[in-house]
Amino acid sequence: MQNTRLLSLLRTFSKKELRDLQKFTASPFYNQRRDVADLLDVLSDCIKDAGHIPDKKNVFKKLYGASGNFDDHKVRMAMSFLMKLAEQFLVHQGYFKEEVAVKTRLAGIYRQRNLPKHFERTIREAQQGLDKMALRNAHFYNLDHDLQMEEFRFNAAQRRIADHNLQSLTDNLDIIYFSKKLRQGCLLLSHQAVYKKEYRFGLLDAVLLEVEQEGLLSIPAISVYYYCYRSLTQPDEPSYFHELTKLLVEEGRRFPKDEIADLYLLAINFCIKRYNEGEAAYLSDEFNLYKDGLEKSYLLNNGMLSRFAYRNVVTTGLVLKEYDWVENFIHQFKDNLEKSYRESMFSFSFARLEFERHNFGASLELLQKSEYRDLLLNIAAKALMLKIFYETDEYDA
Repeated sequence: MQNTRLLSLLRTFSKKELRDLQKFTASPFYNQRRDVADLLDVLSDCIKDAGHIPDKKNVFKKLYGASGNFDDHKVRMAMSFLMKLAEQFLVHQGYFKEEVAVKTRLAGIYRQRNLPKHFERTIREAQQGLDKMALRNAHFYNLDHDLQMEEFRFNAAQRRIADHNLQSLTDNLDIIYFSKKLRQGCLLLSHQAVYKKEYRFGLLDAVLLEVEQEGLLSIPAISVYYYCYRSLTQPDEPSYFHELTKLLVEEGRRFPKDEIADLYLLAINFCIKRYNEGEAAYLSDEFNLYKDGLEKSYLLNNGMLSRFAYRNVVTTGLVLKEYDWVENFIHQFKDNLEKSYRESMFSFSFARLEFERHNFGASLELLQKSEYRDLLLNIAAKALMLKIFYETDEYDA
């Protein structure tokens, strides 16, 4: 039972999600097998209390009583049904979080059932929900397009010719495509630079021209990727990058967290590349992007910070001699590191800071505190020790 797909999935559930899944499984609409609900109860108790997961024979006894002969197939069938229910539950949860999409779909059902009053009320509620959304990325325009399409179908069925919204539908479709096409272009360029693979960019040149000629750079969903693409393809024209960083800071809240995080990382990697090519001014841009991305939690993934990002932030801050800020960062984000690397990355980073401050004794003590399982980190720690021995004239060491 320990290494099954079912257990791996259930361990990712929060306590609330497990409770909700139990309610979901107890509903006869979704599940009519008592043993499946009982199996979830058994596994949930073990997961909540971090207890030992029983083997299949013990699970069989809990589900079907001690009197019958063990039937492995019966247990596996219960596990299979529970796995499907857990997947259904996650899809159900994800779908109903999209309130605008749900209302739009419901409006479509009312339209098909010829219930105009129900339709008009529901589509109005969908529009109100859309207006309240903070996001203005391609997904927002996709929701808007679906909503307007339902209105178009309804008006066409009611023969309200004057109410047709074809131009708005067309404009929305362009925004969706241009935004997604430019985003894909940025990702292709980024991947191409790392893996030296050539890609066909299709209609991207035509999209760039259309965006410029039609004045679409006032739309953040388009402009942020336009300036990102221009920065990557024309790095010697700094105005594109400066416009990109301005948009990231001012319009970042308009994008979901995973999307804005990708944009920040694209901009940070651009700075690193330019700095390595001798453009020292980009180091400050990189540092400011890290600071802003951390302050707004864009660079945290489920509350965790990559150990590589942690190390890069420290390196950038030390080169810029921002020692006090770096010390605060090292402590503040220690607990956001992956547990297995937390102490080693913390002690190494603090040791580097103390070295830069010429506190060589404190630096050496920190280096000796942790075991460095990461090979590259271990080598870096040894190199830092050599620097300390040299600076303190410890030639015998």
